[in-house]
Amino acid sequence: MSHLSSAEIEELKRARSLLESGGLVVRVAEALGRPLEAGLERLPAPARDAVQRVTQTALERALGVALGTLAERPRGASERLHKAAAAATGAVGGFFGLGGLTVELPVATVLMLRSIADIARSEGQDITLPETRVACLEVFALGGGGGERAAETGYYAVRAALSQTLAEAARHIARHGLSREGAPAVVRAVAAIAARFGVVVEQKVALASVPFLGAVTASVVNTVFIDHFQKRARGHFLVRRLEEEHGYEAVRAAYEALG
Repeated sequence: MSHLSSAEIEELKRARSLLESGGLVVRVAEALGRPLEAGLERLPAPARDAVQRVTQTALERALGVALGTLAERPRGASERLHKAAAAATGAVGGFFGLGGLTVELPVATVLMLRSIADIARSEGQDITLPETRVACLEVFALGGGGGERAAETGYYAVRAALSQTLAEAARHIARHGLSREGAPAVVRAVAAIAARFGVVVEQKVALASVPFLGAVTASVVNTVFIDHFQKRARGHFLVRRLEEEHGYEAVRAAYEALG
């Protein structure tokens, strides 16, 4: 770890804590101050397929936002403000159940992306660069809980698994923008992120249906949901800042040595 100062090692420890901490179910349990069954029933196959379709649509809309508006100057939107907006949209999904997800998730995903972009800026990232915008979307793949459909769950393992796909997408976007013609790289990138993000969305849907949580469920789950990805974003862009200063391999070695 000799390449990093003691202060930077502390920053890296903080980032690792944010990136490797418990998944959504654990954080909801902590927020409610009560345990949740570790074995929440998995959604039936038709519901899982519906969640995956909605997740892909949500990420496609978020990508459009990333390319169309994230270059604007920050307007002072805080993480708390984004949490409050996400809690409000959660009421829609909670009231209409799985059907409401088609309205609520795209809105919540765009809200989260704006918050992620604010966090990226605060860590010195240039949000006008295609690779930074793709890195904002990458945060949605860092939610954890990948299970059998996304076996790599460690931070650097996930990044390694996605690196080539996301790099190709960033190159295409830099040259052609978000044109769908001849954009298999962008389609692959969105699909790869959706496969991981969708697992966390499934957990969100399952949690919102737990009977004993009552009427506050949707609001609580959505607030924890966005907080979960805000924390992942903070860790992710903190690591990326250190990588820009010291190189990918040096920071990865230091990060893994902390384990």
